[in-house]
Amino acid sequence: MAQRKASQLRESPRQPLEGFQILDGTMLKLVAMVSMVADHVGDAFFPQATWLRVIGRLAMPIFSFCIAEGYAHTRDRRAYLMRMGVFALVSELPFDLFADGRLDFGHQNILFTFALSICALMAYDWITEQNEGTRGIVLGSIAVVAVGLLSILLRLDYNITVVGLVFVFYVLRDRNPFLRNSAAVAYEALVRNVGIYRWGVLSFFPLMMYNGQRGRGLKLLFYLFYPGHLLLLYLIKLLMQYFA
Repeated sequence: MAQRKASQLRESPRQPLEGFQILDGTMLKLVAMVSMVADHVGDAFFPQATWLRVIGRLAMPIFSFCIAEGYAHTRDRRAYLMRMGVFALVSELPFDLFADGRLDFGHQNILFTFALSICALMAYDWITEQNEGTRGIVLGSIAVVAVGLLSILLRLDYNITVVGLVFVFYVLRDRNPFLRNSAAVAYEALVRNVGIYRWGVLSFFPLMMYNGQRGRGLKLLFYLFYPGHLLLLYLIKLLMQYFA
């Protein structure tokens, strides 16, 4: 009898996503980083290589997902917001130099958008804690929309697209991954489906490969990566112009 039970356990069917969810949090961020580099390299040096820009469309949704996860699991949300804000300020000059070759306050980098997204989640949580049930959810959602509109006024990179994506990932964090990721890419397809940006729906696949594990961390690397790679690409452009 014991042998029969053991055999049944060994032969039990696998879970639907078992063997497919191979990316922990660190690996997922690395996928986003490679995607972002491909996008910026294509934008700066190979404008005709559309495939590089397509790969680049994976980065923003994945990073938005990571922001929602980071907010949900951090022990100090204010410190999380402060850290994002500091690196947004650090990144603004490299962002402007890479994009325009000069300081420009007409378009702010995406870390500011992530910081504002964190503010939106904090507002949503506070409102839903103060107001029970449907009333709290409705009022909290209105606050998130207001923050999204503010991101447009501030001319933040990806503005309301990112604010909305982070919010969708956050409120559906405990739901079935298929439902959560489908809702997120549907939202992105609805608000940003022009030209190359429609390929953002491809982010569904690496997001479905996430196994829920944090990974090795490498927190500082991810914060330094954004301004660092922008500055490096800007310097490469300068060298190419000098030796042209």
